[in-house]
Amino acid sequence: MNFIKINSNAKVNLSLTVLKKLKSKFHKIESLISFLDLHDEIFLKKIKNKNHKILFYGKFSKGISNNNTVSKLIKILDKKKLINNDKYLIKIKKNIPHRSGLGGGSMNAAAVFKYFLKKYNLKLNKTEIFKITSKIGSDTIIGMHKNSTIKLGNSKIKFAKIKRSMNLLLIKPSFGCSTKSIYSNVKTYSKSQINFNNNKFLSNKYLFNLSNDLEKPAFKKYPKLKKIKLFMENLDQILFSRMTGSGSTIIGYFKSKKDCQNAQKILKKKYKNYWCILSKTI
Repeated sequence: MNFIKINSNAKVNLSLTVLKKLKSKFHKIESLISFLDLHDEIFLKKIKNKNHKILFYGKFSKGISNNNTVSKLIKILDKKKLINNDKYLIKIKKNIPHRSGLGGGSMNAAAVFKYFLKKYNLKLNKTEIFKITSKIGSDTIIGMHKNSTIKLGNSKIKFAKIKRSMNLLLIKPSFGCSTKSIYSNVKTYSKSQINFNNNKFLSNKYLFNLSNDLEKPAFKKYPKLKKIKLFMENLDQILFSRMTGSGSTIIGYFKSKKDCQNAQKILKKKYKNYWCILSKTI
């Protein structure tokens, strides 16, 4: 049997608002999320074996634990007997850095889950799907939906169609950010930023006026991130710059691919050992 290939796209937080801390010690957030053409490549094949095999390779495969998002998903599906005791070899080429704020691990699990839902014709309702994804990671539910612009708030998801593709320049230093650590240092809370009824919703000006509340604690812990953002904000033709998720990727939004390319040359000269690539929303 040949491998089946699926892609797992990175996500980007166009905004992220921390509304309050919940009794569960997690936080209630609101976020405007889109997906990128940047993706991991996942290969699946049924095998005659007693156990599943999950292998990671590629530039960003180092340091991924055995208790990763895909292995967590597989354990849940096996326990619920949703894939008929079948065993799989799953190979994942990591093009998305981990601890980057791009949701690589969460989107890996979501992509595999969607594949199994279709392959085994699983008739799970929204609540059942949410319960499974929440055991893997809070971002995983996002990847269960088609590529779209998403508002996530209090586990509720709304969709908005974005009619244009945005040109992005991503830069990530050699270190990553711990989501748990960044959230634990959130001291103040904000009001909702997103208004779907705004007639200029998703315009450049609208997006410029949004923010990521996690920048403050991340920049305090990692001052280098703030320096990268400030440097990026002074580049020619940039619309705005923002950290995605809990970091450590800083993203510059530009009018055109050419503007992105020009900015990339400058950033690569300034930060020679940092990961720095062009991407776009899909």
